[in-house]
Parts: sequence; C-alpha cells; structure tokens
Amino acid sequence: MQRFGEKLRTLRTQHNMSLQELAYKLGLTAHSYISELESGKKKPTAEFTLNVARLFNVTTDQLLKDELDLDTDTTTQT
Repeated sequence: MQRFGEKLRTLRTQHNMSLQELAYKLGLTAHSYISELESGKKKPTAEFTLNVARLFNVTTDQLLKDELDLDTDTTTQT
C-alpha cells in the first residue's frame, strides 16, 4: 500500500495537475487529504481509489497492488 501515494503522485504529475486541481476533479474541498496520501501518511478509502482509477483510466489493482506498475501507455491525458 506504500506505493499508492507514489502512484497517485505519478499520475497527477503526468497529467500536469496540481494538488488543488486533482482535489477539484475528485470532488474534494481541500487538497490536504491527497497530500497526505502521496506522502504515505494516510490510506485511501475504497471510494477514493475507485474515483482515481476512473479519472486516470487505470485499474484499482494497478493502484493498490505494490507488485503491479502503472501502464503509462493506457493512461490518458485529461
């Protein structure tokens, strides 16, 4: 689960999004939750994980399983 934050940061930066932009797209009022996820201080909820997967066109397995890397060929620009 440690890598979730790294993967989230990778996806966000690949799509040239700030923390604030990602929070807005995910319907959050503050970006602090995302920052804490990226730094490994918090674990994502199931709903948050699903929303991130949908937004970036990746699977929840790719996000949650440390042994699975992101396939950057399948991610789309938003």
